Amino acid sequence: MPQEADPAPKRRRTKPKFGDTRQLFAALRDHLASGAASLADIARLVTQGLRADACVIYVARPGEMLELAAVQGLNVSAVGHTRLRAGEGIIGMAAASGDILNLADAQNHPRYVYRAEVGEEAMASMLAVPVKRAGRTLGVISVMSREARVYTPMEVEALATVSMLLAEILAIAGATDMGEEGFSEALPRRYAGHVLAAGIARGQILPYGAAPPIARLLTDDPHTEIKRLNAAVEATNKGLDKLFSANLPGGGASRDVLEAYRMVTQSAGWLTQVREAIGDGLTAETAVDKVARNLRERMRRIADPYLRERLADIEDMIGRLMVALGGMAPKPERADGFVLLVRRLGPADLLDWHARGIAGVAIEEASASGHAAILARALGLPALQVDRGAVEAAQYGDPAILDAEGATLILRPEPAVVEVYERALAARTVRAAALAAYRDRPTITQDGTEIKLMLNVGLALELDQLERTGADGIGLYRTEIAALAAGGIPDVAGQAAEYGRVLDRAQGKPVQFRTLDLGADKLLPGEAGSTEENPAMGWRSLRVGLDRPAILRRQLRALLLGAQGRKLSVMFPMVATVEEFRTARDLLEAEAARIRPAPEELEVGTMLEVPALLFQL
Repeated sequence: MPQEADPAPKRRRTKPKFGDTRQLFAALRDHLASGAASLADIARLVTQGLRADACVIYVARPGEMLELAAVQGLNVSAVGHTRLRAGEGIIGMAAASGDILNLADAQNHPRYVYRAEVGEEAMASMLAVPVKRAGRTLGVISVMSREARVYTPMEVEALATVSMLLAEILAIAGATDMGEEGFSEALPRRYAGHVLAAGIARGQILPYGAAPPIARLLTDDPHTEIKRLNAAVEATNKGLDKLFSANLPGGGASRDVLEAYRMVTQSAGWLTQVREAIGDGLTAETAVDKVARNLRERMRRIADPYLRERLADIEDMIGRLMVALGGMAPKPERADGFVLLVRRLGPADLLDWHARGIAGVAIEEASASGHAAILARALGLPALQVDRGAVEAAQYGDPAILDAEGATLILRPEPAVVEVYERALAARTVRAAALAAYRDRPTITQDGTEIKLMLNVGLALELDQLERTGADGIGLYRTEIAALAAGGIPDVAGQAAEYGRVLDRAQGKPVQFRTLDLGADKLLPGEAGSTEENPAMGWRSLRVGLDRPAILRRQLRALLLGAQGRKLSVMFPMVATVEEFRTARDLLEAEAARIRPAPEELEVGTMLEVPALLFQL
């Protein structure tokens, strides 16, 4: 019998393999280097590199429109004729939200819009990535496949990198964002916000932080780019050392805040990501920019304000690296009287700008408990967190009023508004001059009783107020403020150095140190909020210290070491019973017995703030 033929083999549906990222970037580099690369070339290379079936590139047009600018694998005749509004379809939704959309079955998505002329009816899955630069949406790039599947994280990362390169290409070509049409730069605009540091400033706007288009995006020599990056890191660190050691207005840098900043900015994690991106074929500045964009995308969804502040610290360092690499213009030598407007601001940058003479600062992404806010209050610099959109709307030199008391930033204010604020500022100047006349007068009540007027402070930066106000000393030094700013309690040496600087700056005037007053609304990162009915009167302050005696003893030891034989006054907070006070005092005296030189005088007391203690006394 004749042998039967084998049945036809079944076609196996396999998941498309991801192409080599380095090959894709190398191909893009060669085309960009030729000077003849077009958006159609980029679409073709992306389709091949990601082994997709199609690719489309939409470019933003005025009036919140997106226009099809290039296709691969679809109808070329639709280029220049197909348009979508922001929010319309998958492409429009990616542009409007700024989010990456990874859809296995795009055509059944409720927001899908069919355009017959494009010819995408055979495509099932879609990966759409917005093309953004400096907060502006310049377009969308998307790949499609006939097979219904979710694109892998590597594919998403590769297309996100291509979108970053595309953003630079469009920026060089002079692309505009979708919202530019119909907007008059001459019109006044107001932005509400939240006060970070009280005060009012009037001056010209100085927007900063948007890097110019990167001239060289890709490289065929990663080794040289790694050397450039290492040199930039070294130069940046030297600049930071010089900044931190400078005798800046405000009494010098807060060691805890700045050491926390350095710890975050020099962590190996994000620098390792930069080096890996260089290994994929990106130049040093492109790699730094890529990592910065990825950080923003991940961190902007985090609700925790502390974690968002860490992003500001890293972006501070990234900006300095970009300047060292030549990818961003350096700061102006002087910025006297300008109102700084930025998206984010780290502590080192704030100190740097303060030294250059800014009159105030408006920050789009900041919190009242963040590093920048704490330092702004210590420096007496008006600071405001403003609603998003201000950075894009402002132009260099725009007149502005920063009202960090009414929580408003006014761009291009009307003459009548300027006149009102000028009168208010003049009245403040007159009042300040009148109050200054009382600075050196004795503090005596009408019946002849002498009293002392003392300061409440929480950072060494605030100690300039001793000289400015003529205060008799520091009635309350809140030691937890530096810990909150640093994101953790420093070690004994760090605390002792801080306390020693405070006593040095006081120049013999009395200083009363309050031990850590943590708990209730003052939580360190990682600490869970209390579920008590009234946490303000519950587990907090001294009770925390007595329950965790190692923390309290380390602080007491640091206070004794920082005193270096000088008089030391220690105050315990939230004492509810005499027994609590005695226990805390015994811990202090036990530490004092071990420290040399011993304080010439040791005062121990408490704040009378819990009714139970008053009744016991």
